[in-house]
Amino acid sequence: MWKWEAEGDARAVVVIVHGAMEHHRRYGWLIEMWRLSGFHVVMGDLPGQGMTTRTRRGHIDSFDEYIFEVKDWVQAAYQFELPVFLIGHSLGGLVSIRLLQEERLNIAGLILSSPCLGLIKYPSKLLNMASFGLNKLFPSLRVPSGLTIDMATRNQDVREADMNDTLYITKVSIRWYRELIYAIHVAFENMEKMQDIPLLVMQGGDDKIVNKQTVKNWFNQSTLSEKRFKEWPKCYHEIFNEPEREEVFEYAKDFVNSQLKAIGYIV
Repeated sequence: MWKWEAEGDARAVVVIVHGAMEHHRRYGWLIEMWRLSGFHVVMGDLPGQGMTTRTRRGHIDSFDEYIFEVKDWVQAAYQFELPVFLIGHSLGGLVSIRLLQEERLNIAGLILSSPCLGLIKYPSKLLNMASFGLNKLFPSLRVPSGLTIDMATRNQDVREADMNDTLYITKVSIRWYRELIYAIHVAFENMEKMQDIPLLVMQGGDDKIVNKQTVKNWFNQSTLSEKRFKEWPKCYHEIFNEPEREEVFEYAKDFVNSQLKAIGYIV
């Protein structure tokens, strides 16, 4: 994991969890925005992605690997002795949900960015059925993810950078897919186990990857005491990379600042 310290006195710590196929280097703009706004940032690469490995790219044995990893990042953030906020994008949002269903952590607030709580496009019924057997026989067999760079964002600069990004993953294992689908199921089944902390869900209104209706369904079923939902109508999946990203960031920062005021921190 890596840590970036705030410009001047810090008011809180932000832990960022990236999405599937990607890595922390794609978050340079967002990290800098938080840092310049007075927040320390903690972030790493999830197992099988980014700089964590070259031999198990796109593969995990269990979704728990993600949960354990992000828990370590949160605990590292405690070292600053400041309020900690967790931001999870896409797969990172699902990981954050599952973490807070399994653990009780000292978190001041949770921001979910287009969380992966359902996909727009699933494999065919035949391939889906075959994946159960392959998961037992050849769990590390990797297949194309079916995701393309232009599905993620309308930001042409980001698209061009991703075209030359050697760390960007294009294939995932059968086990990875089955663990993802099961984690989505558990995220809905264990809603009552979710730690009761302030929640902001932000969803791209024109998301080409995550099904925004299943995200809304999860949000509506949530029993958290304080929750806020914001849809960004024109945005694709990566709302923090979209042309509107400065507005998206300011909305997220407003949520964080409001929570800091609520717990007695002067902002």
